[in-house]
Amino acid sequence: MSRKILCIGAGYVGGPTMAMIAARCPDYQVTVVDINAARIKAWQSDRLPIYEPGLLELVRAARGRNLFFSTDVAAQIAANDIIFVSVNTPTKTYGQGAGKAADLQYWEKTAREILAHAKTDKIVVEKSTLPVRTAYAMARILNTGEKDVHFEVLSNPEFLAEGTAVKDLERPDRVLIGGRDNDRGRQAVQALVDIYAHWVPRERILTTNVWSSELSKLAANALLAQRVSSVNSLSALCEATEADIAEVTRAVGMDSRIGSRFLQASVGFGGSCFQKDILNLVYLCEHYGLPEVAAYWEQVIKINEYQQDRFVRNMIARMFNTLSGKRIAVFGFAFKAHTGDTRESPAIRVCRRLAEERAEVVVTDPQALGNAAHDLEGLPGIVLEPDPYRAAAGAHALAILTEWPEYRTLDFARIHAGMAKPPFLFDGRNLLDHQALYDLGFNVFSIGRAPRSHV
Repeated sequence: MSRKILCIGAGYVGGPTMAMIAARCPDYQVTVVDINAARIKAWQSDRLPIYEPGLLELVRAARGRNLFFSTDVAAQIAANDIIFVSVNTPTKTYGQGAGKAADLQYWEKTAREILAHAKTDKIVVEKSTLPVRTAYAMARILNTGEKDVHFEVLSNPEFLAEGTAVKDLERPDRVLIGGRDNDRGRQAVQALVDIYAHWVPRERILTTNVWSSELSKLAANALLAQRVSSVNSLSALCEATEADIAEVTRAVGMDSRIGSRFLQASVGFGGSCFQKDILNLVYLCEHYGLPEVAAYWEQVIKINEYQQDRFVRNMIARMFNTLSGKRIAVFGFAFKAHTGDTRESPAIRVCRRLAEERAEVVVTDPQALGNAAHDLEGLPGIVLEPDPYRAAAGAHALAILTEWPEYRTLDFARIHAGMAKPPFLFDGRNLLDHQALYDLGFNVFSIGRAPRSHV
């Protein structure tokens, strides 16, 4: 059995996953490669390129022992026998399928690089989120070479939630491995099963055919995002009828057929997976002649955008129909708490809409200001401020866009005293104690609940 593992791609998936494998499998040598030298250097330091609770400790436990980071992609392809591919697969911005289909150029370049430098048989493991039947396409590329080298391609999708990635890796709901149903395919699947079995109970390691594995990732994210958009569509009705979305979702969530997870109303979902995977699913449905199914899933994205735009429209309506010249303190820019990732964050769209209204937008976030600077580059009236108290000073309104727990413990009496009057607070995550804020003098507007307003 091979004891040498390579991961191509040192991002949000590859780095943490390999750190966990190295920590839990000390009898394996694990190497992570990336063409981005600055990213590799960060993995070799104590200032990792991504923030995840517990990740630094996990990396420290194995780094230099059996976990290594390198930029020498070619040499490592030759030296290792099990190769995880965890490269970026963004949504296409050009040509056929633009705006929906996955952009597979980086994946194909990686496949061809593996083919060019492999000298012995390899097990290649899809770790990136990819369209159904991509593993088949990869196998065709790899096994059409002139060298006497065999490649077995497996699908092993990640189901990590940013902010809890280490916990998700340590105690996964399931590990999914898809492979071919023949002798070589079963042997390759077993090699991967043996790795995860070092710490994951065997009953949680599921083996399927390749295509079921690939589709399961898209389906899981689509169904989770659909729940968020469904609840957010109901939040608009709750506000119109003065029902309380928290009471509605509590009642609905106690139904054992539905459950309570992902039934929290908010300003909308974000992150690297939900929107990209749904759009990919939409494209696949269109490609296979299923326009009604495609339209159904596309509506999940439209409701998400509607919720973000509705949040801004509510701010305009409540603040006397103009935001021009008003200082808006945005609390939270990451797409969720406990990460610095801002990909598809609702805060991006909200801040752009606020800038279009000629508001002065002051953004504060514990981890995401570096990414915010990039996402909001070129927009007028944007200020980045790490201190939430300074961000709120002189503000006409606060907008809570990320559910950072530290926002609950802020001194809102101090914040209220320093704000322009009347002070408004728009809680896009239903994070705070709205009655207490109202008692302090705030005009409070939340998602799916009746307003608490003095004006």
